[in-house]
Amino acid sequence: MNKIPVASYLASIYLFFYLPIVVLIIYSFNSAQYSLMWHGFSLRWYHELFADTDLWIAALHSLVLGVIAATIAMCIGSLAAISLYRYQFSGRKLLYGLVFILILSPDIVMGISLLILFSLIKLPLGFTSLLLAHTTFCIPFVVVTVYSRIISFDNYIFEAAKDLGATDTVIFTQIILPLLWPALLAGWLLSFTLSLDDVIISYFVAGPDFEILPLKIYSMVRLGVKPEINALCSVTFALTLLLILLSQLALRKKP
Repeated sequence: MNKIPVASYLASIYLFFYLPIVVLIIYSFNSAQYSLMWHGFSLRWYHELFADTDLWIAALHSLVLGVIAATIAMCIGSLAAISLYRYQFSGRKLLYGLVFILILSPDIVMGISLLILFSLIKLPLGFTSLLLAHTTFCIPFVVVTVYSRIISFDNYIFEAAKDLGATDTVIFTQIILPLLWPALLAGWLLSFTLSLDDVIISYFVAGPDFEILPLKIYSMVRLGVKPEINALCSVTFALTLLLILLSQLALRKKP
């Protein structure tokens, strides 16, 4: 009987989180264009969505940006995590703590700070500024993901490799990377998801010549929520959910 209040509380919390998403997905199949009443099942808005060239261009821009930013963030973040774990130097704990500050920092603060930086160095706003911004806010998440994996390693593995004459390069390529691949994959998927969903930071650093999907959706919503937007958000949510599930499966330890 004591489990019933706990289960009810958890169910209400999750219902509060996911009920709006469920309603959005349901209304993406509503045949009515402006009415909130249910007028029948229809795939019309998905047909119009896939026929919208501007949306497809924005989606392609987001996919290209997300793949490149996630790849760069994975490389830099994994090297940073390995360095924090393998080497002892002054300020090591401080640097690791600064990673969490970047994660907890509000997006609007990072967006404005990056905009000021790009203005000072006279960097034109567009693909390059978006790539640098997305890579910047993705790196801390990769560092935390990879570091949480690498601290579970047995240090005797590296000591045994050194006793057998292995250099740092051999240890990195033959031991560390094979053991880290689930965390690397999870970090990449998480970075790609964050890049694909970001609005606030992208709003400050995006230029007029390179439009990405989140900002396209934001501009469309300002004119009113259309069923086509519901369909687009449903597809985006499904893609995000798939990437998160892949990330969790990659991090899962084998029995």
